[in-house]
Amino acid sequence: MILFRISDFGIRIFNFMISVTDLKRGTIFEDEGQIFQVLSYEHIKLGRGSATIKVKVKNLKSGSTTERGFINGAKVNSVSVQRKELQYLYKDSDFAYFMDPKTFEQIPASLSRIEHAYLKDGGTFFVTFLDNQPLSLELPPKMEFKVEETGPSLRGNSATNIYKDAILENGIKTKVPLFITIGDVIRIDTRTGQYSEKA
Repeated sequence: MILFRISDFGIRIFNFMISVTDLKRGTIFEDEGQIFQVLSYEHIKLGRGSATIKVKVKNLKSGSTTERGFINGAKVNSVSVQRKELQYLYKDSDFAYFMDPKTFEQIPASLSRIEHAYLKDGGTFFVTFLDNQPLSLELPPKMEFKVEETGPSLRGNSATNIYKDAILENGIKTKVPLFITIGDVIRIDTRTGQYSEKA
């Protein structure tokens, strides 16, 4: 029999634990009464036989991002989650709206809880649910966007180590190589917001 308790966040936290060495990007866990999602993971070797696990996490209650350190071998509480692939429709000042392609149900997700800068109309994304409430959005590592504004291209310049400012179709500002022009479609690394390559 699997037992669980209810956190002050209203989330079912199961009584089995996971090792901090298993905290990969996107993992959701509970520690000290708070629910976190892992943004990045680093294993730091300190000396003979000792190590520290350093994770950058998002507090799914407050929306704040912090770094947490654990000793090697530490454990945290597992959280019951469900992933659904949904189609993005639109957003207003408070919510992003998705549609379940199987039931056609429209589902609002609070902008304070999800990464919404890279949402594209009609795009499909995995949304994580906790107790039927959308709590986080899983972005693909790279996404394609059209360049709406940028400086002039330098004819014949194929250098990739010199960059200029650009504004993408989703309003995101980034740096692009000099040969990129308005209307080009480029791939952005959603983990860093940086230019990856021309599509």
